[in-house]
Formats: sequence, C-alpha cells, structure tokens
Amino acid sequence: MEPIVSVTGDTLSDLFGYGARREDYWRSIQRAADTALRHPKEDSAERLLQWLRTLIPVESYWGFPGTRVLQQLVEVLEEGDLEAFDVAARNISAALHTKSYRRHPAAADVFEPRHTVADDDDDEEEEVSSRPYFEVLIVGGLDPDDHNGLARALQGLRDPSDDFRYECVTVESFQDAVVALALNQEFQAMVALDGFPYHSTSELPHLEHFLSGRGVPRTGDLGLPLLNVVQDFLPHLDRYLLADRGWELIAGTSEAAAARRIFFGIEELRELHLSILDGVRERFHTPFFDNLKSYAQRPMGTYHALPIARGKSIMNSNWIRDMGEFYGRNIFLAESSATTGGLDSLLEPTGNIKKAQELAARAFGADHAYYATNGTSTSNKIVVQALCRPGDIVLIDRDCHKSHHYACVLAGAQPYYVDAFRLTEYSMYGGVPIDRIKAALLELKSEGLLDRVRMLILTNATFDGHMAHTLRTMSECLAIKPDLVFLWDEAWSAAASFSPYLRRRTAMGGAAALRRMQSSETYRSRYDTFAEQGIALDGSDPRAFTEELLPNPDEFHVRVYQTTSVHKSMSALRQASMILVADQHFGDVKEPFKEAFYTHTSTSPNQQIIATLDVARRQMELEGFELVSRALQLAVELRQLINENPTISRYFRALGAKEMIPPQYRKSGQEPGREDQPAWAVTLAAIESDEFFLDLTRVTVMCGRAGMNGAEFKALLASDYEIQINKTSRNSVLFQININNTRGDVAQVIKVLADISRKLDDHLRSCSEEERAEFAARVVELVDDVPELPNFSRFHDAFRDDPASPTRHGHMREAFYLAYDPDNCEHLRLDSPELDERLANGPEVVGANFVIPYPPGFPVIVPGQVVTSEIVDFMRRLDVSEIHGYDAHRGLKLFTTEAPARVAADREHRPSAATAAPTEDQTDT
Repeated sequence: MEPIVSVTGDTLSDLFGYGARREDYWRSIQRAADTALRHPKEDSAERLLQWLRTLIPVESYWGFPGTRVLQQLVEVLEEGDLEAFDVAARNISAALHTKSYRRHPAAADVFEPRHTVADDDDDEEEEVSSRPYFEVLIVGGLDPDDHNGLARALQGLRDPSDDFRYECVTVESFQDAVVALALNQEFQAMVALDGFPYHSTSELPHLEHFLSGRGVPRTGDLGLPLLNVVQDFLPHLDRYLLADRGWELIAGTSEAAAARRIFFGIEELRELHLSILDGVRERFHTPFFDNLKSYAQRPMGTYHALPIARGKSIMNSNWIRDMGEFYGRNIFLAESSATTGGLDSLLEPTGNIKKAQELAARAFGADHAYYATNGTSTSNKIVVQALCRPGDIVLIDRDCHKSHHYACVLAGAQPYYVDAFRLTEYSMYGGVPIDRIKAALLELKSEGLLDRVRMLILTNATFDGHMAHTLRTMSECLAIKPDLVFLWDEAWSAAASFSPYLRRRTAMGGAAALRRMQSSETYRSRYDTFAEQGIALDGSDPRAFTEELLPNPDEFHVRVYQTTSVHKSMSALRQASMILVADQHFGDVKEPFKEAFYTHTSTSPNQQIIATLDVARRQMELEGFELVSRALQLAVELRQLINENPTISRYFRALGAKEMIPPQYRKSGQEPGREDQPAWAVTLAAIESDEFFLDLTRVTVMCGRAGMNGAEFKALLASDYEIQINKTSRNSVLFQININNTRGDVAQVIKVLADISRKLDDHLRSCSEEERAEFAARVVELVDDVPELPNFSRFHDAFRDDPASPTRHGHMREAFYLAYDPDNCEHLRLDSPELDERLANGPEVVGANFVIPYPPGFPVIVPGQVVTSEIVDFMRRLDVSEIHGYDAHRGLKLFTTEAPARVAADREHRPSAATAAPTEDQTDT
C-alpha cells in the first residue's frame, strides 16, 4: 500500500495538495478493499485498518465523511466486515470525486449501496440538494466530556428552508484550528469557544516556528488571539466567539474587532446558527448580477439604440439565427443600454453597481473599488491622469505595461525610468529592486526635486511571476518621501488576494500592513530604535542605500492604488478590470479621479462584463482559497513532473526561484535540494521576508535545449497539440496555471512534452552527423549565445529640464507630440550602415515613438530616448515577428538632428517645469 502523507509533511504538496489528493487516497483504499474482498487474506482487514488509522488524524479536519463515519469504518473492519467497508469506501471515493456530498445530503449515508446519488429522483431531495454546502470549524467544546456537543446542537437547528447547508468540524486546540484551516478550504465560518489549549497532540514543528513570530500567547483564553491570526490570513472567513465569562470586558477592545459577533455561552445558539447563514449570504449576494437576471425575465419593450437587446433581431433572422443558437437567448435578454429598470450606471452608480463595487472593495481589502470594462490598460490611465499633473515626476518600472507609458504622455508627467533586474540567460527582466528605487528618490532629493515626485508605478506580479515585497517597498520609499503615491499594476495577480499565502504580497495587503504600522506601539518602538542610528536621507549617507529604512509613523501617508485584471485570473469576461483604492487623501482627489474615469470609460459599458465582475467576486470570496490552492498545487506538480521525468528533462526544464530570482533578493534561502518541492515553512518564510517571491502558478519552461525558441515552440504547441500559451522569450515559454486548470490539463502538458521529447530522441538518433551538429549549434545559440538586455539609456538633452543633472526624468509628452509633424522625423533601417555610423560617431540617434517588441512586451525605445548600440544590437538579434512601432520596410522612426535642437532652443525661452509645475504641498491634493 502507498504511504499516506501526514499533516506533519515537509513539502509544499503537503500544504497545498492534501485536499486535492484525498480523492486519490480514498480511491486507493477502495481498490485495496475491493481486492481484499475478491482475494481475501488473513490480515486483509488488519492492513486496511492500519491504513485507515493513519488517515483518520488528517481526515478529522473535514466534515465529510466525518469523524462519526470514520469511527464506524474502524468498527466494521474490527468486525472483519470487508463487504460493508468496501461499500462505504466506494461511496466515499465517488462522493469526493464528484463532490456529490456538497449537493446531496444522502451522500452522507455511505453504507447504503447505490450506483450514484444523482439517481435519486425525489423532488424534495432535489430541492434540498440545490443549496450550496459549506463547513464550519468549531474550536473547543461546551463540555470536556462531549467533544462534538456544539456541532450537534447547531446541526439540530438546521432547517430545509435555510439558504445553505453546512456540516461542523470540531478541533480541540489553537494549532489544530490553524492546520484545519490550511488544509480544508471548505470552511466559511469558525466558532471559537474559550478554554481550549494552544498545543496540538500532533508534532507540528513547522507550524510552531511559523506562529512563534506572531506573538501568539500559549496560555489563557485563546479565542480572540486565534480570531486575530485567522483574520490576518483568511479575512473572508466569518469569525465568531462564544465567551463563557467576562464578555462585557472584551467586547469593546480592539482585539474583539476580529470577531463578526460575540455570543455569551450557549444562550443564543439559534442566533449563532442564523449569523453563520447570514454571513455566507452576504458574500453570496451579487447585487448587479441578481438584478440583471431579474431584468432579463421581465417583458421589456426596448426603444433605444440597441437592436440586439431581447434578441428578436437575431432569433427572427433568416441569416444569423446560428448566432442565437450559439450564444443562447439569455445573453440577449440581458443586454441593454438602459440604466433604469433595476440596472445602474457605471459612470455614476447609485444602485446595484455601487453596492457591487462596495462588496468588491471589502473582498480585496480596499477602501473603494471601481469597475472598468475597458481592461486594465484603461484603469492604469485613469489612475495616472487622476493623480498626476503636468510637470510631476513619476518613478516608473521601465518594463511595465505600455499603458503606463502612454498614461504619462496623456498626463504630461515626466517618467523617471527605474530598471528591473535582468535575467539575461532567459532573455527576460524581473522586478525593480528596492535599492534602485531608493537611489532614484535620494538622487532626486539631493537635486532638490523630491517635491515634484508624485508617484511610483510598479508591476506586481510581473508576467513571469516576480512578486515584490509590497510592504517593504512602500515602507522604505515612505521613509524618504512620506506622501508618495503608489500605483501597483497587478493585472496578473487578481486571484492572489484570496490566498492567505499571497495576499500579503499584494498592494492592498501591503496597504493594510502600513495602516497597522501607523497605530502600532511595537512598530513605533522599532522606529525609535532605527531613528537612533541617525541615517541621513539626503543621498550623502551610504547606509541609506543598503539598510532597511523605516518611515516615521507620525509623518507617512498611506496612498495606495491597485489596478487588476479580474479576467486574467478570476471567472470574468475579457476586459473585466478593477481599480482598488486605499488612499487616506482620496477625498481630496475624488473629483479629478471622477473626471479621469469619465474621460476613459465608455458610455456604453457591457452589461455582461459588469455582471461577471460581480460574480467573480462572489466566487473568490466563497471559494477563492480553495481554487487558488488547487492552482498552486497543480503548478508544483507540473514543475516536479517536468524536471523529474528523464525523457522530458533532456530538452525541457521548469524554472524555479533559484533560476528566476538572484540570490541577493531571496535571503530566506529558498533553494533547497529539490527546487520543485521546497519545504513549506521555507516557502512561507520567503513570502514573509524575501524581496522577491516567485508566484508558483507561473511555470516558465526552458525550451532552448529542444532547439526551438519560444515563438517556435508556442506555434508547435498550438498547431500540433492544441495547447495555447501566450508569453514567450528567446528560449522559454510560460505556462500560466489558473483556477480554470485541472489535473487533466497538467497530464496533457506532460504527455505532449514527453511526445515531443521522444520525437527529438528519434530524430537525433536517425539524422546525419551534419544535422546533429546543426541541432547542437542551434541549442548553443539559444541557450548560451544570448543577447545582452538593454536598460533604459537616457532622454535626449533637448527633452530634459537640466541636461547637467544626473537625474533621468524627461519630457516624454513633448517628444511624443513632436513626432506628429512628419518633417521632424526620419527613418533608418536596423541594417543601415548610416545607423552604425551615427551610433559610433554621432549625431545622437533619438527615438520618435514607442517601439515595443513582443516579447518582451514593453518599450525598448520611448519618444525622446537616446538610442544606443546596445538597444540596436538587441533588436537585431530579436527573433520575433511582432514589433509595435517598427516599420520593417522603413526602419526605426527617429527625430531628425534638427528637431531636438529646435526644442532645446525653444526651452531656453520658457520657464522650467520646476517653475511651471504647481508648488503647493501635494499631500493636500
């Protein structure tokens, strides 16, 4: 028999994957029982009993099959009744596989022989089974001699008219509660009773280490401390306290804020039952989607500019009825350009869209949330235009999405490009290190320009999965400029907010931590110790560049914006995006924010996109933890299967943190012997402390050793194997695992990679020596002979306020519009001898537009930038077919040598941006 993984396991799979692998374990038990029944041996029942007893300690954290059934299984095996055990194991295995226990209460009767629960045609049963199912965690007991007394009491209060159906799971210690919540993602509520102990009866060394840094008491009443720990990691879980003494003393404390409601003893069990249902009902509520469904069923007469509404122009057509058959009737019944009749206006919401946005803000931990139906490209432009004014300096991630660069043009902000760390071996860039951001701020401060710095724009996570330490990044920046505004582009990380492991790496997770710092006496003491070091923050003290800087809790402001592509990692239609706000001065910028929102938002937003934004939030609040954990587990398994398969690993390798993050940015030491199976305690330490953390759901696979560049491999997967991917580099492709993927999807990838590897083996065995040499040379070209990645050079002096200054910001807007006059521009092909001559001997080559190769997907040239030989060499060695802003026939669009000279001459007669820009304290706006 295969071993059962215990809760004390050491790998990420033990943390993320036990819930998913329960099906495998029970299926193995069922098959072993079936074998024992068909081919009985003297010790068959005893062996099954040993296996079951190994499983019981972990299975006790789930409501199905439940401790009562597990005990019954032990009893039937002790009696030697293999037939009854086989029936029960078969039913449990099937129920876990089909999730029928969530839909059919009859599934709990596991000893009843049946083919499938779904064969039950009883109408009442069908009505009951339509109710969503969840589980409630109870910590402690009403009676030391009756472990499950409260669970039975609550279950006795359940009624067929309830909106939801739940089962209770009871644990007896603080540690067991944390383990249960980590392993079982079906919990929607927890009830803590006073008087339970801290330690589990199991050995949990990693958990002990993990909790030790959080100041959790080991003695006394642990109900509220537990609720506070859970609130930090699982804010979506409803938390209740049953206090048996002194409740009036704790109800008004700040610690009690972690409880949704406090009850005294058992006097209000029905209220507790109703509160549990009401808490889930709040998250289940989808104001816009519910109203849209109701609207679609009303007999509306439509006399406005939307013929597709109600679908009659389609269903009654002689020529496009197939469109109606393909999409179905409801999508047309739900289409409307009206904002009345139960609907609402996205531009000026007062009804159900407003309520839906408030629910989204709560879900993501923001003060405000704004829906965007034009994608995150539009969300980015809205935030930059709302917060920045002409002449403001914006520190910006050079390899961020092109929408940020265009936003700076539209707002008239001057970008100061900060370079990310380079992964030259894989032809990709990572994140922007904190020391480079600090260096930029300190340089601007030493030049007397810090007052003009308005915003920092960073990508988190990057396309390839580099997640920044948002709290530390913002904290160190605020130590230098206390009123700095942060815009985090989290287009690829919407789902991260619903994982307790990744949430703290998000913008809103960092903002919440900053706010706790403002009022924390512990942090204030830490800051006082830091201040005693006397580190000068004017650019003159080298310690400011290397030491972790702490902001003054009395001076820094929390001004954080997050844009996120809901459609990229949640169940929403394409272009569904949100703007999340945690800005203590938002009241001062709300009007310009609305103007920017009006500027970029369509007056004809798509109702279905809005509806899916609403529903996606509901799903993630209720099952996001489960879905993201499953995606993380699939990604861990995919890496492991690729790298440990001897056939596949000859040509392909899934990269991990060791390859993707330089060691100076992962000081937790996240590089154990098996990169694919790091100890989960080390991984959690990396999330907590490392400057960069690799989002495990981004699986970068090296394909260069297969003799293919990323674009070629992508085309092969699509044309021959029906596998779609998006991101490629010179020698790699990216497999993005999300909540839509299944174990079957992972199996498909592994089979395809194995098939391709075997074909390569066959080809290299049968081909000529010359062909083998060509293959080897191609591998060297892709893997070893990689081009250097260019950093941002500088803006031409004509587009800078002070050419003598070491700072890097420039007038990109002026350069952008200067290129609108064709007389100011010329073109040079990349293979032009004249281009080489000018790069070597001058005059300087100056870009006139954005040049964006895909990949890497961000500008390698921006308007007004000096084009260097490194940039040209990189572009010459690109093996991509899509380069936005580059005309293959005419070449690079450049400024004539005269155009920048005229700009420089004109600037001498104009006031500088420093003079022209508003000079009042920007904190006040």
